[in-house]
Amino acid sequence: MSPSRSSPTVVANPRLPRIVPFGETVGGLALQLRSDPAGVLEVPELQRVLVAIHVGAAAKVSCRRGGESHTGSAVHGDIDIIPALTSSRWELHDQNDTALILSLPPSLLDTVAEEHGFDSHRVEIRNRFQIRDAQLENICWALKAEMESNYPSGRLYTDSLAVSVASRLISAYSSVAQRAVAQNGGLGGRRLKQTLAYIEDHLSEDLSLSRIAAVTGVSASHFKTLFRESAGVPVHQYVIQRRVERAKDLLMQDKLSIAEIALATGFSHQSHLARHMRRSVGLSPRAMKRLFADTPSIESK
Repeated sequence: MSPSRSSPTVVANPRLPRIVPFGETVGGLALQLRSDPAGVLEVPELQRVLVAIHVGAAAKVSCRRGGESHTGSAVHGDIDIIPALTSSRWELHDQNDTALILSLPPSLLDTVAEEHGFDSHRVEIRNRFQIRDAQLENICWALKAEMESNYPSGRLYTDSLAVSVASRLISAYSSVAQRAVAQNGGLGGRRLKQTLAYIEDHLSEDLSLSRIAAVTGVSASHFKTLFRESAGVPVHQYVIQRRVERAKDLLMQDKLSIAEIALATGFSHQSHLARHMRRSVGLSPRAMKRLFADTPSIESK
């Protein structure tokens, strides 16, 4: 792995993307939330490894990088891994492309590789398109929550999460990764994508277990088990988590009142949203709105 020369700079298309930077760990892992309009996005070779996790509504995306091409519907939680020194060309077919982007410097990956007993010069992160990895996803959400709440658990916690991201990339998606053992449980890839996309599209509505299960064509009782095996949490907890995250995104945009945001994200009233947001992030919607007001939003040119 080569030493890092600079922070990544993304070449944007003429219509302005919205970029919200969350911060950087001591080890150099940087985190941002990026929303791009429909069109073509060219990303040059970077010294850093990028991890992009799709956020929110499903988006049709085509990408070409590393001599490979992929076109598919990215749903919430789908992960792209872009190796260092790999340019990419993205074609965004709609307005729904929002991603949590982590950039990892070679120095962090080198250190973690050596700690695992590997020669860092022989470790290469592999190119991956729209994979599902609950472990990596959960680490990244935890990192985002900690940074956007202004590090309530201290920098040591975020540094340990950054190391966990690097460890997961090396152990599962590198030239030294062990071959994964196939898992037969849970929803299949296509049915899981359909389910997650349906939830995203109907978060503001009164979602019932039977209504969501009908998307997969299985009984509600069977669906409960399959979904938990696939997502790692019960379906009702997942829906609440996504509603809270959608509410946080709307609070960040500062276009609606808190009462309007509660209704737009499927909560019955403002206090219902406040209760779940406090449980999830330890802050009320009003406090979260003030916090976001102090967070800079970058419009790339």
